[in-house]
Amino acid sequence: MNQKSEMLKERYPEGKLPGAEPSGERLFSRNFTLLVLGQVSSLFANTMLRFALSMYILELTGSASIFAGLLAISMVPTVILSPFGGVLADRANRRNIMVALDFLSGVTTAVTMLTIRETNAVVVAGGALTVFSILGAFESPTVQAAVPQMQKGDNILKANAVVNQVAALAALIAPFIGSACYTAFGLKTVLTVSVFGFFLTAFLEVFIKLPFTREILHEKWGKVIKNDFRVSFRFITKEKPEIFRILLAASAVSFFIIGTVNVGMPFIIRTILGLNAEYVGAAESICGATAILGSVIVGVAASRLKANKMYQYPMMVGICMVPMGMAFLLKNEKMVYAVIMLSIAVMQVLVSIFSIYCVSLIQQQTPNELLGKVMAYISTISLCAQPLGQMMYGVLFDVLRDHVMWIMIGSAVCIVLMSMAARPAFQGVENLKQGEEVLG
Repeated sequence: MNQKSEMLKERYPEGKLPGAEPSGERLFSRNFTLLVLGQVSSLFANTMLRFALSMYILELTGSASIFAGLLAISMVPTVILSPFGGVLADRANRRNIMVALDFLSGVTTAVTMLTIRETNAVVVAGGALTVFSILGAFESPTVQAAVPQMQKGDNILKANAVVNQVAALAALIAPFIGSACYTAFGLKTVLTVSVFGFFLTAFLEVFIKLPFTREILHEKWGKVIKNDFRVSFRFITKEKPEIFRILLAASAVSFFIIGTVNVGMPFIIRTILGLNAEYVGAAESICGATAILGSVIVGVAASRLKANKMYQYPMMVGICMVPMGMAFLLKNEKMVYAVIMLSIAVMQVLVSIFSIYCVSLIQQQTPNELLGKVMAYISTISLCAQPLGQMMYGVLFDVLRDHVMWIMIGSAVCIVLMSMAARPAFQGVENLKQGEEVLG
């Protein structure tokens, strides 16, 4: 074991994995309560803002492709800059980073509100979305790295479940609130509410207290960043390869589920089954509700979840895709719809449990000084997996629209095989918990 590994092991001895033993500490400590309240305010503001801008651009231009293009372009900074966000999260005070990012989000929203006009709407909206994408690249790894600083034991798993519930609730409720405000009062009122939400978040985060020791740098920033990337990449590929394998497994699940649910579900309901938009809306509500249910189950059953059994969850997701495919043998469209929605509901619960547990597992296996960078790898790989899955399934459903059953069954086979390949990674983490070397 090298000197660096010895030092990390001494400073950050590995604790029990989620499910091994309750932490015995309060989940909603002062710090975590402030973080959750801030996430509620920030996520609702962000979701309402994006909804209102999309409606405004669509109404103004009449072109869905224009806004879709803006969204695609604005996501590029997040993918590129997330690793640098991880470096910053490990080199600076995470509380101060969160405060600064939400304050800048509020300023950006205020500038957008004051400058947007019909004549410049596309440019201003595109610029705002790009700025939010840049800020998001730094915020996501920072928040994910802050959670393990606030919690211990299986409280880390419960805390991640709570954060996931907040995000799911925002995705489910905020569009309705944003729609009502936008319809009744217009764009600028929604932007004003979002400005207040971001500034409220920054205010709450000021009172969070996280331990931080400033490190004096003796090298130029370029060399420091390069070395940080090298150390963190070596950690997840050489010292703890289980983390990298778990990360790949979670990204693979995201690849298939995003493609199946986000692309396949509305296409099947509207185009293949010929049902109206109300059925799509109901399906999206079911997806949001079951995602929340999954995170609730994680919080309640944290002590019963085991790392060495976690590969079974994506395997069950794959199995759920089989009845989705076989449903097309039925003659009644609404029966097909019912089978598909039941399958997707179960899949969403399983995926929610699996994703939250994987993030918690990686957090507990990672030393504090590497948390930000490792969380950034999660964000980057997930962001890349999602659009790739959407594009692939978009092509598949277009080409094989008369053979949807085989798309589902083929996806099921791929996920089951991926789950079996991931099994040693999860069992490897369980073995580490039992006392094998952690960082060697």
